[in-house]
Amino acid sequence: MKDRKFSTVLLTLAMIFVLLAGACTPATPEAPAAPTAKALPDEIVVGVVQPLTGSFAVFGKEGQIGAELAIKHINEAGGIKSMGGKKLRIVVEDAGGTADSAKLATESMISKNRPVAILGEYISRFVMAASEVTDREKVILIADALVPQVTQMGRQYLFRPGPTATNHGAMAYQFVKETAAAAGVEVKTLAILNEDSANGRANSLGATEAALKDKVSIVTTLEYPYDITDATQIVQQLEKANPDVIIHTPYFNDAIVFGKAFKETGYYPKFIAGAGACGYVDPASIAALGDAAEGISMTFSYNPAKDTPQNKKFVGEYKATYGYIPTEGAGMNYYDAMVLYEALEYSGTNFPDDPLNPDNLRASFLALDLTSGPAVETYPGNQIKFDATGQNLFPGVVVLQVQNGQPVVVYPPDDAEAKPVFPNPYYVAK
Repeated sequence: MKDRKFSTVLLTLAMIFVLLAGACTPATPEAPAAPTAKALPDEIVVGVVQPLTGSFAVFGKEGQIGAELAIKHINEAGGIKSMGGKKLRIVVEDAGGTADSAKLATESMISKNRPVAILGEYISRFVMAASEVTDREKVILIADALVPQVTQMGRQYLFRPGPTATNHGAMAYQFVKETAAAAGVEVKTLAILNEDSANGRANSLGATEAALKDKVSIVTTLEYPYDITDATQIVQQLEKANPDVIIHTPYFNDAIVFGKAFKETGYYPKFIAGAGACGYVDPASIAALGDAAEGISMTFSYNPAKDTPQNKKFVGEYKATYGYIPTEGAGMNYYDAMVLYEALEYSGTNFPDDPLNPDNLRASFLALDLTSGPAVETYPGNQIKFDATGQNLFPGVVVLQVQNGQPVVVYPPDDAEAKPVFPNPYYVAK
């Protein structure tokens, strides 16, 4: 009996020991669940916000056309391949004619469509206002405006593939310097002329700084409101200052006003060099000015003569549809859209679980270092790589000149389709 009781006690103690031992042994952790890839939408929405009404509409409409053609070509080529061939769908909003209307249009675009990125805005003050919204909402903004401050505001989701206004001004001067030397024409003095916005001043600053390094004299610097309707008095002031060359930064309407004033007064310096990509050499300006546009040059952030398959495709389809070569606004928005394509492909490859996450997409833009592909083939330089501010480190600018009523690329020499005519055909030595 005692043995039986003793055995029972031992059995009980053994069971208690087993239970205690189990309690002290840590449980085997479950393997973490594999991350679930976020489902992609049926289509990837891309927004375009451009001034389609108001005094800047001529630029905004061209930008819209360029973006639409780029999206069409991306989809025709198979969409975003790293995301299973997802197609892009473009939606458009009118930025109107003021910074406030551009900001409201951007808010409307995001609230109604939630695009992964927005292309455009075109006017620098429009970009500055709209980027408040895109940064707050974490939407990528690919800007086609030129003022340097656009990428100096600390915006995290803003990128500019194109050059700055100061790049344009410096290129306008460099073109004049080298072309005059090649033609054996002496250039000792300049006049700087611009509309009175940040864009005009930044272009003029680039030209002025480049000229002063060469100890070229600036005999006068003149500003005017962009909505000027009569430039006769300013042209008379320029004639009195008697510069060898005028470097002029206009928009569209004011370029027409000045072109007509030069023709009507009969005053032409040795050369009129435009800076800032607006006016004089675009088809609408040439149509408005007629032979008054002859010989005037303008810097462009796009090279319609670039000899690459993608650019030929773009120019060919554009010209077949509209009857003229792409303008700067169209070209910029085309390659801006192609940069977005490259970033989406990168994000799909490197962030496959959530490629459209705005932070992943931002990281993809910053990781790009493009030396080939559709963006570089339509960009006026040979490389696209962004710094931490969102500015492309490799600015590309070319110069077009009106020759025989047509805009042709004349500088730099390696990019030119024709030799520049210098001095201006209407210049008469005194």
